[in-house]
Amino acid sequence: MIELGRGSVNKMAARQSDAPHVQYAFRLGDAEIPVNPLIGQSLRLEYLGAIHCSHCGRKTKTSYSQGYCYPCMQKLAQCDICIMSPEKCHHHEGTCREPAWGEQFCMTDHIVYLANSSGVKVGITRATQLPTRWLDQGASQALPILRVATRQQSGFVEDLLRSQVADRTNWRELLKGEALPVDLVAIREQLFAQCADGLAALQARFGLQAIQLLSDAEPLTFSYPVEAYPTKIVSFNLDKNPVVEGTLLGIKGQYLIFDTGVINIRKYTAYQMAVLQ
Repeated sequence: MIELGRGSVNKMAARQSDAPHVQYAFRLGDAEIPVNPLIGQSLRLEYLGAIHCSHCGRKTKTSYSQGYCYPCMQKLAQCDICIMSPEKCHHHEGTCREPAWGEQFCMTDHIVYLANSSGVKVGITRATQLPTRWLDQGASQALPILRVATRQQSGFVEDLLRSQVADRTNWRELLKGEALPVDLVAIREQLFAQCADGLAALQARFGLQAIQLLSDAEPLTFSYPVEAYPTKIVSFNLDKNPVVEGTLLGIKGQYLIFDTGVINIRKYTAYQMAVLQ
């Protein structure tokens, strides 16, 4: 086989372009390797037995928080509990692990959105992360519904809306086939009506400019390069078997779909890997 590249894995680059489908590339260290042209061909991924922290480069036996060593996981703001639960942000209390990082990444506009990946879900992301966030999730449809001034405030909004709609993607359903199209605009209007009192309370607390409803936004649609979906979901685990091999059938979200199983590339951030064809 021919080695296409090797290095420290990051999540795949995903770009929406004029092509019919989302375009993907492996990111191994500083190199990018286009993945779409490999669909329909034999592909081999080899875990080389080492993990180097994405932040400090230290070798670590275990990857924490998708790519960090234990000391970095304990000290970095991007690994704190408020990343998964934004409403628990404690920056205003003066206890943020990295106040400057928090100012840059959390005290900035966030978008609350609806996405249809394995069914409709609500989510949040920095405004600068769209549409990448949707592509990483394998969303076939997406609609921004609110613009919020800070990450913590977006967490409060999401917490309110998830009383009516799910906030997680079912990865197994994601890989079974295309999600059935839904009317995201109608769901947005229904959510706004159901949660009107809660949204008004948040606007009264933080200000009208902090919690803005995006009532005129239009849905976006995305198509993924998949020749065939698996009839049975078998997930590869590089910690148990360092080799993934088979015919690449497609890519969706951060998943590679082989005729032999599926693998979530993002899960193995900071693993040293070789890609061969």
